[in-house]
Amino acid sequence: MRTIQGVSVSAGIAIGTVRVLAAVDYAVERRLIDDPQAEMDRFRAARDTAVAQLKQLRDNVAAEFGENKAELFDAHRLMLQDPDYAECVEGLIAQDKVNAEFAVKSAAEQFAAMFAAMDSSTMQARAADVKDVSRRVMNVLQGKRDSTAQDGSVQGDAVQNGIVQNGIAQNGESHIIFAEDLAPSDTAQLDRAKVLGLVTAKGSANSHTAILARTMGLPAITGIGDAFDPADDGHVAVIDGTSGAVFVDPDEATLTEYRRRKAEAEEHLSLLRKLKGKPTETKSGQRVHLYANISRPSDAAAVLANDAEGIGLFRSEFLYLEREDWPTEEFQFDAYGQVAQEMGDRPVIIRTLDIGADKQVDYFNLSHEDNPALGYRAIRICLTRPEIFKVQLRALLRASAYGNIAIMLPMITSVQEVRDAKRILEEAKSELRGERIDFNESIQIGVMIETPASVIMADELAAGVDFFSIGTNDLTQYTLACDRQNPSLERFADPHSPAVLRMIQMTIEAAHRHGIWCGICGELGADLSLTDTFLRLGVDELSVSPTSVLPLRNVIRNH
Repeated sequence: MRTIQGVSVSAGIAIGTVRVLAAVDYAVERRLIDDPQAEMDRFRAARDTAVAQLKQLRDNVAAEFGENKAELFDAHRLMLQDPDYAECVEGLIAQDKVNAEFAVKSAAEQFAAMFAAMDSSTMQARAADVKDVSRRVMNVLQGKRDSTAQDGSVQGDAVQNGIVQNGIAQNGESHIIFAEDLAPSDTAQLDRAKVLGLVTAKGSANSHTAILARTMGLPAITGIGDAFDPADDGHVAVIDGTSGAVFVDPDEATLTEYRRRKAEAEEHLSLLRKLKGKPTETKSGQRVHLYANISRPSDAAAVLANDAEGIGLFRSEFLYLEREDWPTEEFQFDAYGQVAQEMGDRPVIIRTLDIGADKQVDYFNLSHEDNPALGYRAIRICLTRPEIFKVQLRALLRASAYGNIAIMLPMITSVQEVRDAKRILEEAKSELRGERIDFNESIQIGVMIETPASVIMADELAAGVDFFSIGTNDLTQYTLACDRQNPSLERFADPHSPAVLRMIQMTIEAAHRHGIWCGICGELGADLSLTDTFLRLGVDELSVSPTSVLPLRNVIRNH
């Protein structure tokens, strides 16, 4: 037995035969050309074809996994249609007089290097995306047919051996896929009936490939590095998507243990399905509201499918991050109103835009900051640029007429910030009244507790708002003075630190002293090892990812 340790990106256990997908050689011949314009035309035609292929792939993914997961391929299409990308490719063709294939490959390497050099791990993961879309253009230029072709033919790179949908050489057997890397488009086309799990040498938990693996419910491990061995093809393996362990040629004891764990997990999943519709209540009768976090209107479907009682955090900044220009009041009203209507009477807590730090938007024209985590972000932008803030507040107020919407202010450090925000909100209300536009006059206002200052001022803050929601990600960062974007600080940024837990306790106690409720919407909310602690502290609400709702309900009901 050979044991390999990788990084878990999608939980679950898989036991089966390994199928190694060979690494793809992206070598492209560099040719000098006589007619740059003709070569640019070739590139533009290939790009248009690739965009059409991505549209087909997007529709396929939407049909199987939902609109929110298909949005990845909308982002891929936008990458291909980005003027800077086209300008780079065409500039290489014109200046160096090289063939389109070589220009596309060179442009991809430049953009991938740019993304890889960024501080944000999320942006670093986009390096794989730009390579993926560029490879698609190169395939078209080289006459390779895409695996999403209407006739079902397959001539892909990692989509080999009958693994993809509508593939060739189908042999009826399911496999654990080992590969050096998998592009998002390859992963989206995997036939789930033939794939038990994924193991890759490269990749990250933030990559779109990892996100798709989680969506598809496939156990997945990445980062095994040099332990990747093509000679493992055909061998039996066990992968533990929770611990990140891979066992090649497992001994009988390991096989027996993981078969037992797999059976228990399947039984547990069946049990969780029975929890839909059940109250989130301990055996002693302590009631906790169990909500879900979302980033886009389309995510509301997953909230309902997983039986969350409401939305505890709608990250509205994604409406800004995914656009190239300011989202209008009408655009935002449609987005908020859609979610409000879909959720019916269930609460929808919408955080006002939290731009800045690791979430940058070009059209905001924010200045460079040496320490953006402590810089110009979130409520600070809203209060100093009220013309932006008021557009969002008007949209939120208008949408409140269609459902149970509440407004939550991020990165609060003082009572004055809340007063200033409420003053702008009152201006927006006055304008809508003058325009005879309906809204909920008693819309609730809450604040995110994510700075030590807001914890210290919790009693004063509670007197002026309707609820607290603790953002444990930033609260941990600021309490422990550890930049959460810096991987070298991971061992020091312990969210279980007594200092962080004491901050949470102080916040809950202050909220209850003033008769308002207090929830947790950060990642710690889904940490089952802390559920008992949160119940003892008297937390009123937990908001987690939609897929974490039922496991958390199970733990609470058995407490």
